[in-house]
Amino acid sequence: MVKTSKISGFYKMSVAERLKIIQEQAELTEDEVSVLSSCGALSLDAADRMIENVVGTTEYPLGVACNFLIDGKEYLIPMALEEPSVVAAASNMAKLARVKGGFFTSATEPVMIGQIQVTGVSDPYFAKQAILARKKEIVELANKQDPMLVKFGGGARDITVRVLDSICGPMVIVHLMVDCRDAMGANAVNTMAEACAPLIEEISGGKVFLRIISNLAKFRLARARAVFDKEVLGGEEVVDKVIMGYAFALCDPYRCSTHNKGIMNGIDALVVATTNDFRAVEAGAHSYAAMEGEYKPLTKWEKNKDGDLVGSIEIPIAVGTIGGATSVHPVAKVVKKILDVKTASELARVMASLGLAQNLAALRALACEGIQAGHMKLHAKNIAQMAGAEGEMIDKVVEVLVREKAVRVDRAKEVLSELGG
Repeated sequence: MVKTSKISGFYKMSVAERLKIIQEQAELTEDEVSVLSSCGALSLDAADRMIENVVGTTEYPLGVACNFLIDGKEYLIPMALEEPSVVAAASNMAKLARVKGGFFTSATEPVMIGQIQVTGVSDPYFAKQAILARKKEIVELANKQDPMLVKFGGGARDITVRVLDSICGPMVIVHLMVDCRDAMGANAVNTMAEACAPLIEEISGGKVFLRIISNLAKFRLARARAVFDKEVLGGEEVVDKVIMGYAFALCDPYRCSTHNKGIMNGIDALVVATTNDFRAVEAGAHSYAAMEGEYKPLTKWEKNKDGDLVGSIEIPIAVGTIGGATSVHPVAKVVKKILDVKTASELARVMASLGLAQNLAALRALACEGIQAGHMKLHAKNIAQMAGAEGEMIDKVVEVLVREKAVRVDRAKEVLSELGG
């Protein structure tokens, strides 16, 4: 079977039919299909080894976004989230992007920052110079902590030193730059920072307090861009409306917050599906959006000379394909096989593409028919079930709620009673 993410009518199929296609596309074994299709794939025993005080597990729906063509490669993208319309919207925008070749991406090296906070230094600028003078020694000490990372081409690369004024007096902040390769890197970076602390105290004459990774991964950037044909998008008027919506986010932090949230709807769903640290990715993204002193959109939208819409995104994404829960959680293992990514860099670039698609879906909906048109039909299914509808009765109740534009539990209960449910 030829692998493709362009699957006609995927959303119309039954769960069993979709799962069968994913099994063929990703070459899943029957055991792997069972992991996806059976509830409670994560055993209590396994969960108890992952976090503390375990009393159970919880689950998100796992959907698959189709149509993604990224750097010439077909991707089926698993997404774990509770919000309706997100998976469908991403799939739709990915389909439109294919007309002009899909998404094109790049990424910087996977370098993370370990921060070492030095206090009680009477001559901080002199200490800064002294620390920099022994950079080679500090880097070598850091790399002794993780020879396996070094073996695979990673490890500590450099240090920088900053002097900060604070309410507790001047602080000397050492940044240890660590290439984490295909790991997210928190454990490796924190271990290195802690190991280097005594040496830095000796050099500076100060006292080290915090030794911790920074989630503002400004050196670990993922970028994606795409061109959306104006006619396929709905005409040049739609292009102008999307750009007008983007302009609103560009000048207003209240709108920008929701603009960036829409981007993270897509990215977080894949981060969760692969059991990466979505809190770290969120923190890094929003910090990066505010680095210039004002909170700004993570995407940019423009019109090219042909009148087509062109979009781009640049975002820090610190995720791993090895280590942590990613290598332990049974569903995450199958998700990685479906996704078919080989490196953390590739995973980050797919996430950036997904975020760009998700952002356009929201902007287009807002600028044209309004965000509720598609969202509420899907949300109505949740409302119908909350009201007690089951099976085919769910669709019947939804039809009435959407037609009346009254997607409320009280009305759903009335409709269910009227229909004899």
